[in-house]
Amino acid sequence: MIDLHYFPTPNGWKVSIALEELELPYRIVGCNIARGEQFEPAFLAISPNNRMPAIVDHAPADGGEPIPVFESGAILQYLADKTGELLPSDSRRRVQAMEWMHWQMANQGPMCGQAGHFRNYAPTPIDYAIDRYTREARRLYQVLDRRLADRRYLAEEFSMADILCWPWVHMREHHAQTLDDLPDLRRWFEELAARPAFVRGLEAGLDLAKGMEGGLDDEAKKNLFGH
Repeated sequence: MIDLHYFPTPNGWKVSIALEELELPYRIVGCNIARGEQFEPAFLAISPNNRMPAIVDHAPADGGEPIPVFESGAILQYLADKTGELLPSDSRRRVQAMEWMHWQMANQGPMCGQAGHFRNYAPTPIDYAIDRYTREARRLYQVLDRRLADRRYLAEEFSMADILCWPWVHMREHHAQTLDDLPDLRRWFEELAARPAFVRGLEAGLDLAKGMEGGLDDEAKKNLFGH
């Protein structure tokens, strides 16, 4: 059994979708980041950067003590190595998947996250920041579209790279993006959205976000953004 410390966000969905694709048994342990649960000592012992998701694998491959893993990219690589699935064993194919996994962690996630923050949550609008991060998000969407122009998936086969990148495209309206003129990215997005594991992964733990439909209150903004 794997404990998934989780809240339904793009980074959380990466792991819930991966677990569903791999058909690994897991238990959701709610981490309500709007209420500051990411700062509790028990969670910090697993995820010292006070960010979810994190997992604890109670049945690691070596049969030893439970293994905690934080950072969504590290979690997906760990799960792929544990199961031997969703990362190619061939070194040339594997490096392609790893390149796009690292691209997501270093580029797509941070830039789209900043675009969403400055467009939706900043207490004072900052035109430069809104323009800077929205344009960079657009550039990254175009990078994905070009990559998918002559291939079905980001690597040579469906992999953890696709799972890492998809949830942020799912949230595209939050950072003011569209797929209208990105046909190859749209095709990829829609194909993955129809996979049963993606549907189940998106539905995981939705009850944890109840009460936030009307937006973030002052406590949530303080816990999420430090203001």
